[in-house]
Amino acid sequence: MRKLKYKEAIAEALVQAMKIDDSIFIMGEGADDLTGIFGTTLPAAKEFPERVMDMPLSEALITGAGTGAAMAGMRPVMVHARNDFLYLAMDQIVNHAAIWSEMHGGGVKIPWVIRAIVGRGWGNAAQHSQSLQAIFAHIPGLKVVMPATPYRAKGLLISAIKDDSPVMFIEHRSLFDLEGFVPQEPYSLPLGRGNIFRRGKDLTFVAFSFMVAEAGKAAVVLCEEGIEAEIVDVSSVKPLDKELISESVKKTGRAVVLDTGWKSFGVSAEISAMINEELFHVLKAPIRRIALPDSPTPCSPILEKAYYPSAADIVNASLDLLGRARLPEEKIGEEETKFSGPF
Repeated sequence: MRKLKYKEAIAEALVQAMKIDDSIFIMGEGADDLTGIFGTTLPAAKEFPERVMDMPLSEALITGAGTGAAMAGMRPVMVHARNDFLYLAMDQIVNHAAIWSEMHGGGVKIPWVIRAIVGRGWGNAAQHSQSLQAIFAHIPGLKVVMPATPYRAKGLLISAIKDDSPVMFIEHRSLFDLEGFVPQEPYSLPLGRGNIFRRGKDLTFVAFSFMVAEAGKAAVVLCEEGIEAEIVDVSSVKPLDKELISESVKKTGRAVVLDTGWKSFGVSAEISAMINEELFHVLKAPIRRIALPDSPTPCSPILEKAYYPSAADIVNASLDLLGRARLPEEKIGEEETKFSGPF
């Protein structure tokens, strides 16, 4: 075990998977350029230059070519540096890759991965910061994975590449420099299985991706107030680890669901509905949801700060849930984003 950054864990997973299986290749805009998608594709491009391909500026072309290659027995990893532009590939994703296996009675496999990168901060605005996991999770046939730590990013990416179904692998840009312990050898983590990021007994945070990090900050503050929060990192939005969520909520009796996407009709709504339908009898208080407001992302950094939920919002929602007085924001403290552009 040694420490790697989140983006380094992804890069290592790609190289190790490609060494094991020569049917794996990478394609995307800028996949083999000097920056290599935040450095995540550079090691693979150096070791397998013939299997890491730059592509024209056409999301539909990239995804269509990847879908065809997957049908022919290859395992493509497509990289879209902006989650937002996957709207341009929706016909290929939804009407082809997601449903062809079912339409052909399981006789056709579509083993591809789309790495879609999302982000926040420094003025990304409405067309470069959308977190679209709810749209993809709504589509039968697609799996949606959103790791929160370097360890889980590596293990889940290797599993996603091995999977015979199309997998949306959504990475949060604000996690790319997060460090954590990662085994050097290749390993797989099962899709659809989460983990307990932090143990507690008073309430449950159900989170994924960057919101696990925000929940961790909130849990530290709450601990100083004598409140022990348990953090369930579901890791996969679809399939969802309902059993792990249920075990935690049965123990604590309270749930705060955290999402990086919009609040209405989103993943937080689906998780909350599941808890309400199956665990209503154990709830000591109504479920709380923390997600983005139902409006496009503003460009101004000042407005962004108000737009995005933070650890302070999680802390005070938790205190409300427990019938405790709220804390002033200055007591909680907030870190400014350290990520800088252009992408």
